[in-house]
Amino acid sequence: MMVLITYDVNTEDAAGRKRLRLIAKQCVNYGQRVQNSVFECLLDSSQALVLKSKLCRIIDKDKDSLRFYYLGNSYNAKIEHFGVQKSYDPEGILMV
Repeated sequence: MMVLITYDVNTEDAAGRKRLRLIAKQCVNYGQRVQNSVFECLLDSSQALVLKSKLCRIIDKDKDSLRFYYLGNSYNAKIEHFGVQKSYDPEGILMV
């Protein structure tokens, strides 16, 4: 299923900047960054639970915000992109 993950981390102190890096690092392991604090991740239900657990342990619930949008398996019809950056095919081949 496609899961859209968004986050807003308070970076006023060094601890916040560290949390921001840790969250981004975890998200990169599971999906593709599509905006600064937005990731599209193709996950099964167990991967989604593991990632949510990891991210919830990182954030400061009094200062940060974390959102998960579950778009399901028919996500293609739910996503529209406009603007300069070309979209990627999340099910296509990824060259590293």
